[in-house]
Amino acid sequence: MPSLRLWLLMLLPFALWGTAMTAMAPLLATGGPWLVSGLRLLPAGIALLIWGRFSGRGMGLDARDLGWFALFTLVDATLFQGLLAQGLSGTGAGLGSVLIDCQPMLVALLARALFAESINPVGWLGLAIGLAGIVCIGVPAELLGHWWLLADPPAVQKLLQPGEGWMLLAALAMAGGTVLIRFASRHSDPVSVTAWHMLLGGIPLLLVFGLQQDAADLAWSLGDWGRMGYASFLGSALAYGLFFWFANQRDLTSFSSLGFLTPVFALATGGWLLGERLDLLQWIGVGLVLLSVICVSQRQKIWEPAHE
Repeated sequence: MPSLRLWLLMLLPFALWGTAMTAMAPLLATGGPWLVSGLRLLPAGIALLIWGRFSGRGMGLDARDLGWFALFTLVDATLFQGLLAQGLSGTGAGLGSVLIDCQPMLVALLARALFAESINPVGWLGLAIGLAGIVCIGVPAELLGHWWLLADPPAVQKLLQPGEGWMLLAALAMAGGTVLIRFASRHSDPVSVTAWHMLLGGIPLLLVFGLQQDAADLAWSLGDWGRMGYASFLGSALAYGLFFWFANQRDLTSFSSLGFLTPVFALATGGWLLGERLDLLQWIGVGLVLLSVICVSQRQKIWEPAHE
């Protein structure tokens, strides 16, 4: 049973991601998805490498892991961050966040197939409850009403946003990256793998930005650069360093289920900083998400006594 301190560390990446997405969103209109995603990765990778050098970790890569590392970098860094930024630029924090936060279910399926992780009926129920929770949190009530009442397709299409497809692809890429870290760090330190994959994965994104737009046209304020720094150094360097270290050490299904909490942290900070208030449906979603995390993380203890 993890200690309270360990639980807080496991929750930290998802709290940072929830707030980092809020910080990134205003930057997309002026910087574009390629610049924002590239600046989120490359400086974070450099910072993590510097920290690793001073902490004595070495931060090298084992040659036996290079093939898996290259695939991990392509999928989790370049593809995921590019798709996420592209999706954020075409959707709001509602339905788009629901699609990106469906990745715990995808991770559970991959972990079951590749690593034979046990997912008993309590675990599957918890994952389903978590998906229902983020739907209540992120999907507009009007759209839910159309789904439940089986409204005509044109009415539903008016409420959909153009970035949902990108966000769903981003969720697939993130789920793939969560699994690939185990193969990419078989002989290498997972923190070192995380640092190098962010540094190298950010370069293509910045190159695409350079080819499409003149950097001299960028007119960010000091506050904008502060938001970008937060998304890079805390929302990426610290968050991804912790996330992939835990993903390499812990039960993937239980740990990834904490991803359902990401929109909860985003809503909490929105209420604190922006004075936003949750409606009844969102409060129900928060309750379902918390119940989901309990079910998935404690699935063995809940299920096994019934079969003693």
